[in-house]
Amino acid sequence: MGSEFWVSGDLGCQGMGIPVGKLSLYTALGGVRPSACLPITIDVGTNNEQLLKDEFYIGLRQKRATGQEYAELLDEFMSAVKQNYGEKALIQFEDFANHNAFELLAKYRTTHLVFNDDIQGTASVVLAGLVAALKLVGGTLADHTFLFLGAGEAGTGIAELIALEISKKVSTHYNIYCLPFFSAELSDRLSDHFFGRHKAPVEETRKKIWLVDSKGLVVSSRKESLQHFKQPFAHEHEPAKELLDAVQAIKPTVLIGTSGVGKTFTKDVVEAMASFNEKPLILALSNPTSQSEVVQSLLVEAHLTPFEYNGKVFVPGQANNAYIFPGFGLGLIMSGTIRVHDDMLLAASEALAAHVTEENYEKGLIYPPFSNIRKISAHIAAKVATKAYELGLASHLPQPHDLVKYAESCMYSPVYRSYR
Repeated sequence: MGSEFWVSGDLGCQGMGIPVGKLSLYTALGGVRPSACLPITIDVGTNNEQLLKDEFYIGLRQKRATGQEYAELLDEFMSAVKQNYGEKALIQFEDFANHNAFELLAKYRTTHLVFNDDIQGTASVVLAGLVAALKLVGGTLADHTFLFLGAGEAGTGIAELIALEISKKVSTHYNIYCLPFFSAELSDRLSDHFFGRHKAPVEETRKKIWLVDSKGLVVSSRKESLQHFKQPFAHEHEPAKELLDAVQAIKPTVLIGTSGVGKTFTKDVVEAMASFNEKPLILALSNPTSQSEVVQSLLVEAHLTPFEYNGKVFVPGQANNAYIFPGFGLGLIMSGTIRVHDDMLLAASEALAAHVTEENYEKGLIYPPFSNIRKISAHIAAKVATKAYELGLASHLPQPHDLVKYAESCMYSPVYRSYR
């Protein structure tokens, strides 16, 4: 598990608690055997003057390494992991700074089994919530327009996975109607054979998705000054400096907050969303709660407790990455997968969304309760493994007949000997 922890003021080597905590969740929620897990923090120094002057700080007392020195260290680490543990060693990147996170994922995803939870895990769990929410707001993902406040690794990662999911679901094709004596199934097969059935290009589906960063709406006129991961979402439009201006101009059906800036979904923004949407979908995803975009007094209290509105009790939920990554990792491990493919993330999202029940919907929930997480993780693992076998990326052969039961059989549960 890789972690270059650079949040909350640059904690240096004291960020070790993050990989330790993540691996605890892998075991508790996904059943990954703890003896197969190794928490790692890559100490490249710290720019935190308080830590550098602290006599009890145990990390490297130097400024953070950057540039070629940093790249060479990461390359040496990645090569060593592969050399010592093989193709099937899963490396999870966590809490890397934006500029490093995207570059490292792009560099190593074709040569190693790597997964970035901040980019891919967050995207998968949010996509699951959106897919589930369609039963409440109606339509398909392609029918909706998405506006993000925040265009970092979380925001752009979610946006890209939404675009990919829409691309997979929307196809352009021709049907053979001139041969009525063919069955519908045969007609579809002939249509595919002669005319082709193609998914919509991701470049097109991205046009349903807009971003707002610290300088305002991300538009094509700003493209040259944008970081590379924002550029695919820089569409033709007049600039808009403030979020409210962007909401009124774009008229999104879905508003998603990944900015890390608290209380930015103001009353005016929420009312604007409600003015042109019968059922606006608003997801305030930044944490901790104090940094959540939502103004709690407008919607729900901060303590995530049930509340009553118009005589009906609603239960606030949380789009937590822990819904996805433990089961996702289990699916990779139990199938012996050698590379992570985006289709596996989509499969994980759909598996999670499928566990939202009518009873959950009645309470306004778009995620299932965590009390069922081990069962959910087993189903996510099975769907991820299924996709790995379909793509020819699984090495544990032959494929088990019942992957859900196989996942459950692979899950570690602590059993202690009784001494009484």
